[in-house]
Amino acid sequence: MSLYNQRGVSAQKEEVHKAVEHLDQGLYPHAFCKLYPDYLVGDADWVNVTHADGAGTKSILAYLYWKETGDASVWKGIAQDAIVMNLDDLLCVGIYDNILFSSTVDRNKTRIPGEVLEQIINGSAELFAQLKQYGVNIHYLGGETADVGDVVRTIAVNGTMTARWPKNKVISNDKIKAGDVIVGLAGFGQANYETSYNSGLGSNGLTSARHDVLEKYYAKQFPETFEAMLNDEVVYIGKHRLTDELDAERSRSIGKGVLSNVEGRLTIADLLLSPTRTFAPVLKEILQNHFDAVHGLIHCSGGGQTKCLKYLPGPMKIVKDNLFTPPIIFDLIQQASGADAREMYQVFNMGTRLEIYTNERDADTLINISKSFGVNAQIIGRVEPSEKKELLIKLGDEELII
Repeated sequence: MSLYNQRGVSAQKEEVHKAVEHLDQGLYPHAFCKLYPDYLVGDADWVNVTHADGAGTKSILAYLYWKETGDASVWKGIAQDAIVMNLDDLLCVGIYDNILFSSTVDRNKTRIPGEVLEQIINGSAELFAQLKQYGVNIHYLGGETADVGDVVRTIAVNGTMTARWPKNKVISNDKIKAGDVIVGLAGFGQANYETSYNSGLGSNGLTSARHDVLEKYYAKQFPETFEAMLNDEVVYIGKHRLTDELDAERSRSIGKGVLSNVEGRLTIADLLLSPTRTFAPVLKEILQNHFDAVHGLIHCSGGGQTKCLKYLPGPMKIVKDNLFTPPIIFDLIQQASGADAREMYQVFNMGTRLEIYTNERDADTLINISKSFGVNAQIIGRVEPSEKKELLIKLGDEELII
């Protein structure tokens, strides 16, 4: 059994999928988000979507860092994580503007004071103001903050997004076909709209990242940050403190081959707590001006590089043989955990967090648009004919068949 499963987490969410398998799949079963008829207005040419997601266990990392350093600003990053995990899912069905957002925060008041809530609320507002500069308008409607200390040990930060969208501007993934190429967008580096280096970790797999990288000190000092029933052998098994600095050579190497402006040394906290990058500015430009070039969009979130299999419109083979070299955070996790490549690519995005399925002739245009925003992009693979849905990931001499 993988360490991920031993910690009570499922990368593939098998039980969740089984629980909802009989629910209405919406108008477009292969779309990344469920889309429904326009119940709000009743226009047959429009669709409605309500989507929920959150920062997951990344909030525990913020809690540890805040307790260790006293720096409450770290919670602004958690606000961004909860928003982007919703927003970038909506981007994958073509929605990039006029979105409503409502936050849901569950806290243990004995451990999470009002200053933390202020940072989360202010961080949300600041991100919305930044996105507005790129023509991505998200309307902050408040939400629910519940004091449920009997339910949560620290804090859970989540949110819901709602939108109306014209049917003729929906990305349903039904156009994905053999012969397409896959343009991958990097989640790491430093985009023009980011103020510092982004490790690319995102908000998935943080249970593994936290326990694999951080040392036993945190189990002893902060027992509220993990399930007491877990075997001690899988709890904080790493060798790092959050404030540990990367050595000079590793810090320098991060800037090579990526679009970034890394200066000085990074800490483990910088890597683990990099706010999840949104691709909204990039995709708004692409969807507004090159909509017909986009056959499908996949956000490599929960399920990592295997996420695409769930949304293929029919039997076909996905070959990924030119993924980005994983950034350093994934090396640190793998070295600490001893996980094999299969588990790493099933749990983490490994640096390639968004996939655009397109014609080969349009690929360079989309790549250049992404790079104009400081987001690295390249053709990472292709779609081939097959009698079943299958995935082949090539990593040098190693092949992962899924």
